[in-house]
This record gives sequence, structure tokens and C-alpha cells, in this order.
Amino acid sequence: MQHRILLVEDDEAISEMVGSYLGREGYQIESVFDGEAAERAFADKGPFDLVLLDLMLPNRSGVDILQHIRKSSLVPVMIVSAKDTDVDKALGLGFGADDYISKPFSMIELAARVKAVIRRAEYASSRGPSEEAANRKNSITLRGLTVDLDNYSAVKNGEEVKLTAKEFHILKLFMTHPGRVFTKAQIYMMVWEEEYYGDENVINVHMRRLREKIEDDPSHPEYIRTLWGIGYKLGDTVR
Repeated sequence: MQHRILLVEDDEAISEMVGSYLGREGYQIESVFDGEAAERAFADKGPFDLVLLDLMLPNRSGVDILQHIRKSSLVPVMIVSAKDTDVDKALGLGFGADDYISKPFSMIELAARVKAVIRRAEYASSRGPSEEAANRKNSITLRGLTVDLDNYSAVKNGEEVKLTAKEFHILKLFMTHPGRVFTKAQIYMMVWEEEYYGDENVINVHMRRLREKIEDDPSHPEYIRTLWGIGYKLGDTVR
């Protein structure tokens, strides 16, 4: 099956270069050049297997588009942008992006990253909940927070917690391994399923966003606790 990519890039020369290269790699490309067109294309021409999203766009920013997408979809989103500061990376990843590549980039690297992101998304979907369901309870509860392993959802005190795919898998990792301490490298390799090269920012951003959603006081977390200089572990007393 041919994978479909929504390419959101306001620079027509870059869009043409990226679209042509990925087209030759076997992808079907839908190109748009501003934020409003991106919203329309996502709604009217989907579904897509990946969104390549520039941050600096006319009409609506890339972050606005990312937030709009995440309201209804967990489709993989890779940010492609000339903005290369840690703040911009944290902002993009914190709002639910799956990867980030900075301009200028090589087409070989871009194609490899696109393939990896799509492969991870397909692998996560194909695994389903049944592998662990045979050996674990379908849901796990810790002090009012319940994670449904079958439906990939979380509820706290009766209210749904809206998690991105990565946030859910981080939470699931801890909830299904009570008492185990995970280093940042272990979290990255188990959730992202890639080698860890020391980019702590990715883990820090996702952990902060997850804590903002599940903790009563994110600055004093109880569900996922920090062991300074070592890593993280689930809080005590799963019931």
C-alpha cells in the first residue's frame, strides 16, 4: 500500500524538492503552502500516514496546525523547520509531534526519518493490546488513575485524560512495571524504539507534559517519581 503524506511547507522550492524526492521513494504526496490550506487538506483529503509540518507558515502557524490535528488524530507528525533552538524543539514535541528535523537537511536523512516514523506508527497499531492482555489485567489503577491497556486510554477520577500516543506509551511503561526504575535511555529505546544518543530534551518535554496531565501537582509528582541522577519509577501502591 502506498503511504500518503501531507506536506505543509510555504517555500515552494523546498516543497517541490521534498515532494519530488519522496514521490520517487514511493510515497503519495499532498502539498499545501499555508496553515489554512493544511487544515482543509487534513479534513477533506485524509487520512494520511504522516504529516510533514513546517513551523513558520502564513495564516496559521505550524504549532496551531499541530494542536488542531491532535484534537482528533494521532497521525504521526514530523516538524520540518529552520527554527533550531531547544525551545522550538520542546514546543513542537510537547504539543505532540513525533519527530523534528532542522533545515538544512539531506534528502537521504529526511527519507530515512520519514520511513522510521511511519514504521513505528504501523508497528504500534499492529501490535494491538492482545499481546499483553493475555498476561496482564486489561486495566491498571493507581490512586484514582486508570490506564486501559485494550483501548489505549486513561481516566483520572472519572475524567478522561487526553494523552498523545507517546505520552500513553510512557505511562503504560511505568504502570505495567511497578517498582522498576527506568533511565532516560531505557525510556527512549522502549517507547521510541530507536537508539538513544543523549538528547534528554525529548524525554524531559514528554515527561513534563505527561505530568501536567496526570499529576495533582506536577512540581511534586506522585505517579511518576524522579530518582535524581538515575531515572524515573512508578509511585508506590498500585491497586
